[in-house]
Amino acid sequence: MHPSLRSCSARARTPLIKFLGKRTYPSTPDAPHPHPAAPAEFKARFAQFLAKMNSSVSSESAAKLSSDSSSQQPSTGVYSEFWEAPPRFWKPRVRQLEEDEMDAIMSGGASSY
Repeated sequence: MHPSLRSCSARARTPLIKFLGKRTYPSTPDAPHPHPAAPAEFKARFAQFLAKMNSSVSSESAAKLSSDSSSQQPSTGVYSEFWEAPPRFWKPRVRQLEEDEMDAIMSGGASSY
């Protein structure tokens, strides 16, 4: 009845997309550099930023190794983990939802009418 459909379905389907080859990932990370579209002032001060970032990370790790208590917070204001920051930054002050509010949310608002 439809010979063209039978002949088309007999062939194996080949996708139209062509891949170039197997993915390869570099073994070492790239050296830090500013974004190519960054303003000139950021590009000029990028080395200074890296030095400041590396010194703060190394001082934090040294402070963690020297102190036994985990409640001590770094004085620089840079935190490597969110729980090291004061609770006002990571503990939300969300009120508890009531049962009728949950029903309204679950029904898409239809139960509130």
